[in-house]
Amino acid sequence: MEIIATYGTVFLVLAVIFGLYMTWGIGANDVANAMGTSVGTGAITVKQAILIAAIFEFAGAFIAGGQVTSTIRKGIIDPTPLIGSPELLVYGMLASLLAAAIWLMIATTRGWPVSTTHSIVGAIVGFAIAGIGMDAVQWPKIGKIAASWVVSPVIGGLIAFLLMHSIRKLILDADNPFRSAKRWGPLYVFLVGWIISLVTLFKGLKHLDLHLNTWQSVASATVIGVIVAIIGKLMIDRVKVDANTDRHYHFASVERVFVPMMIFTACAMAFAHGSNDVANGIGPMAAVVSIVESGGKVVQSASLPLWILALGGVGIVVGLATLGYRVMQTIGTRITELTPTRGYCATLAAASTVVLASKTGLPVSTTQIAVGAVMGVGLARGIGAVDLRVVGNIFLSWLITLPAGAILAALIFYLFKAIFG
Repeated sequence: MEIIATYGTVFLVLAVIFGLYMTWGIGANDVANAMGTSVGTGAITVKQAILIAAIFEFAGAFIAGGQVTSTIRKGIIDPTPLIGSPELLVYGMLASLLAAAIWLMIATTRGWPVSTTHSIVGAIVGFAIAGIGMDAVQWPKIGKIAASWVVSPVIGGLIAFLLMHSIRKLILDADNPFRSAKRWGPLYVFLVGWIISLVTLFKGLKHLDLHLNTWQSVASATVIGVIVAIIGKLMIDRVKVDANTDRHYHFASVERVFVPMMIFTACAMAFAHGSNDVANGIGPMAAVVSIVESGGKVVQSASLPLWILALGGVGIVVGLATLGYRVMQTIGTRITELTPTRGYCATLAAASTVVLASKTGLPVSTTQIAVGAVMGVGLARGIGAVDLRVVGNIFLSWLITLPAGAILAALIFYLFKAIFG
């Protein structure tokens, strides 16, 4: 308690700095995943992606990021032994933030799309082992996270594969592909609005005292989907056949029909990501603020002031703007060649998988779902359409993430203990 009273201001300053660093990493890596398909297809430019993220990620974090956040990520450690030594939990949360942020920076500079969730989970496990002991870690939870390395990309890839085949059957193989694209386009736009709305309603708005049941959520999402479909139809109706580009690529005009859908998807995914993942990234920061302001109380959940959410939104936008292009290149161009139809399938598949996971409790990673979905649309054209060397590097980075975060956090925890103890 005495250490908290003496160094409380220092801990708060460090929490803000490390929190900004962590959300910078989320922007550079996680948000880049969400934007990678839209940029890779040419539907939007990198500058437009940054602008969309600046508006919709910040709006998602600020409006629907939640006022309460779990301070001990997903219950993976038991903080009870630390009630008498709250300063150890402060060291651990600060170490976890810094370790996860460092790992995200290393991965991003390499162009690896890694999981922010797994980075912070690995870091907290490392601190728990170093500061409390092996028994403090809920190992069955870690087993589920390891299983998600397979579950996430497989489900995302399968849905993307099926969506790509539906577009091929309904549109690309039709007698007049362009006319079929304009006919079926509004339905596919509806799916974007409907699915992304469900992501937000199921996960993003539950902290705003909007307690919708499943049927109310589905009905609300359907209304939003219809509105989006009407706007999409108006945009699709303006697309005309370009005979010149069609000579070089038979489906060029068809692909142009899907460009408006990718714009909708980019905006909606940015908002959904902001509402879901920003609060997760700054959870340890909220824990430090809570412990210092309460004079040393250790609790499982803490209030999340709006200034912390705003800080998270700023960090995310800066991260995407400064280094996000590296991961966007990996997702959007290096795994497989993306066109607007393929990018649409990958993004919608990723969103659908997140909806499924949020309702069934599957421990999945948005990053891994996105990668699996992009692989799925590539595999729809055959194994040769996927760069297996790039995929191998990505899988390796996923395996390294948990232990890398854990080792870094343990080392930083001992450093803080030596400095302040």
